[in-house]
Amino acid sequence: MTLLEHTTTIPSTDGIEIGPRRRMRAARVDDQFNILGAAAAGLAIAVLLFGWFGPLTGYVGFVIVAFIAFIGFYALLVSLKSDWQEVKDRMVSVLLASAGLVLFGALVFVVAFTLVRGQEALPHLNFFTQSMELAGPLDGLDVGGIAQAILGTLMQIGIALAITVPLGILTALFLNEVGGKFARFVRTISDAMTALPSIVAGLFVYSAIIVLITHQRSGFAASMAITVMMLPIVIRASDIVLRLVAGNLREAAYALGSTRWRTVWHVVLPTARPGLATAVILGTARGIGETSPVLLTSGVTSVVNLNPFEGPMISLPLQVFDFVKSPEPNMIARGFGAAAVLILLVLALFAIARLIGGKGSGQLSRRQEQSVIAASVRDLKRITIQGDRRARPTDAAADTSGSRLPSVSDSDSLPQTKETPS
Repeated sequence: MTLLEHTTTIPSTDGIEIGPRRRMRAARVDDQFNILGAAAAGLAIAVLLFGWFGPLTGYVGFVIVAFIAFIGFYALLVSLKSDWQEVKDRMVSVLLASAGLVLFGALVFVVAFTLVRGQEALPHLNFFTQSMELAGPLDGLDVGGIAQAILGTLMQIGIALAITVPLGILTALFLNEVGGKFARFVRTISDAMTALPSIVAGLFVYSAIIVLITHQRSGFAASMAITVMMLPIVIRASDIVLRLVAGNLREAAYALGSTRWRTVWHVVLPTARPGLATAVILGTARGIGETSPVLLTSGVTSVVNLNPFEGPMISLPLQVFDFVKSPEPNMIARGFGAAAVLILLVLALFAIARLIGGKGSGQLSRRQEQSVIAASVRDLKRITIQGDRRARPTDAAADTSGSRLPSVSDSDSLPQTKETPS
């Protein structure tokens, strides 16, 4: 046995029983029965107090009493087979799950209520393709639409994103990669601007752009007001995302001789891309639903305006506000239809951000995996071709040298010389 050889003993698995794999996040049967029993008991207590024996009334009170009774009965059932520490852990888990359920239910209620109230206007195709130029408050839903508001919203958000995305991401990179006293000052200002009232942003743009420069409301002024609202959100969220990038990735790039900004471009930004996409969408969701700054800067119009630098340009939030002011039922139905379109637009933006961002940091989507495989195939072909080109001159030189020098196998055919004594 040489110095480089060693022995390894592999333990035997004979006689070892391997049980079924346990799913840690899955609820056990006892937990399921405890939850169902506590829910039934809490519901029964609420029915007794609000329906039969008690003088209590109201749906909100019914839900609150049922939930409190559910928590009490669930803690009692869990304590029968568990210690106090596990009881507290289960109670916290139930409270967190209940909070998430309440938030999800509120979101579903808002979306469903808006869609139901706007179902009268949404089935009409003209609602999406026509403007309100030739429609009045008393006209039916088969005349007029929100085409001017949809185009205005897309143009205003597009201009705002063209300004916010590069400026916000570059500012976040400055805060993380450069640092210093000025970076701390910028971070403080951006954090404070996240709580800026939207009406203040509208007044600022109105005073700085409309009064002093353009002297008229326009889509560009509305885009500037939306930019003021979106920029702090994008900076703050991008700053947090870039802080989460592992430092060893930067160190590995520096060890390979990469410069700082090359590391940022090829390592930091690709790693933080899902979070940056989420930051942009959060800012977009904040800006696309703003009404008060747009009301001060863009103006109200019923015609389609494709020039963002001249004339009023209405957006979806402002169109909803203008519709619901009217006492006519058809105008109110148009308002809820426009609100439903706005909600669906925001949901579509979130879906697109999820597709662009990928699965997460360090994880590739299917499209990204296919791109990596295609790049690997191209690199393999390129390396193979270069290797063949380098090998051809060597083979030719070997053939030439072989024709000039005799080989060992041909030594017998060479003429023999005799040595003569001197």
